[in-house]
Amino acid sequence: MILRKCVVFLSCLILAAALGATSDVRWQQVPAADHARPNPFLGQPEAVAAGAILYREHCLQCHKPNAEGDGHKRPALRSERLRAATDGDIEWFLRQGDLRHGMPSWSSIPIEQRWQLVAYLRSIQK
Repeated sequence: MILRKCVVFLSCLILAAALGATSDVRWQQVPAADHARPNPFLGQPEAVAAGAILYREHCLQCHKPNAEGDGHKRPALRSERLRAATDGDIEWFLRQGDLRHGMPSWSSIPIEQRWQLVAYLRSIQK
């Protein structure tokens, strides 16, 4: 009985470690130059306001009004995972998308607007 409990416990630990490792895989794919890119709109309230409008136009349907996602395929945007990413990581991800997980590429949106969206996403992390 004790051996069985140990096996189950170790299996859970391995699964949790594997899930934790895969949760940041997307950020590991970001090229170093993009990872290090700063947001040119950092600290600009006008950019945050513009980003909020862009969020309502492009993100709200999937990620919900309070950025809580749907708990399944569409993740919450108020998360430790997003807080741990750099602004460059987030802009890169917006540009690339992840169709396999239902996230379209927003490369057709001008880069200034993607940075405004990043500014908004940062503002809701607090």
